[in-house]
Amino acid sequence: TGTPVGGHVRGAESAPVPQAAVTLISLTGRQLGRAVAQADGSYALSAPGTGSYVLIASADGYQPQASTVVVGEEPLTYDILLSGTSGLTGVVRAAGSALPVRDAMVVVTDVRGDLLASAVTGEQGEFGFTDLVPGPVTVAVNALGYRPRALPVEVAATGVTRVEAELDTGALLRGVVRAPHGPLADARVTLVDQAGNVVGTATTGTDGAYAFTDLDAGDYTVIATGYPPVATALTVSGTGADGHDIELAHPGE
Repeated sequence: TGTPVGGHVRGAESAPVPQAAVTLISLTGRQLGRAVAQADGSYALSAPGTGSYVLIASADGYQPQASTVVVGEEPLTYDILLSGTSGLTGVVRAAGSALPVRDAMVVVTDVRGDLLASAVTGEQGEFGFTDLVPGPVTVAVNALGYRPRALPVEVAATGVTRVEAELDTGALLRGVVRAPHGPLADARVTLVDQAGNVVGTATTGTDGAYAFTDLDAGDYTVIATGYPPVATALTVSGTGADGHDIELAHPGE
């Protein structure tokens, strides 16, 4: 009983999509029927009565599709067109040597900046993603000892898009600030290039360690300072002064 709803599920170039799942739900989200497309892509369902419904179709390798259909007294013929998902593969290499970069983090984002997928490169610097929506994406690559890089990529509507990313090496500078009593925590370390420009600042941890990454090759000056002195005025009465705390901080903190 009910009103027949049927048609064909098709993909690229109107090719049938067999085994596609087609589900009929009410506007409140209740499932009313489900069918699996035949070899020719045809499906058949039954709506409980007249009104508006949502028809959802999905299949492996395709983007799911949801459509609103209006069912009347007569049988409804409604064909569904599914867009295929695409793949993206590539390799990350070191610029100059062309050697593969393993354990690099590869992140794919859409035009809005939303994360679509992420992966870590393998032994040969390879990476791969499936089920991506065709269109423009950004592929960002980051690896220890290299400068991060972002590439605009157009994911093809069909097949697998391939991309190669070359990373420039980035120098790493790290060390420990020590005082006579041992490593100095909370020291301010400033890195200045040959032209006198401040490249970066860092504050040492409890172990006195600091680090600067992603540096160009060249000459630098490293300046390490403790907290600047603080002078406070107070009056000591006959009973003394208890609780005169002094707070040290770097400028701007």
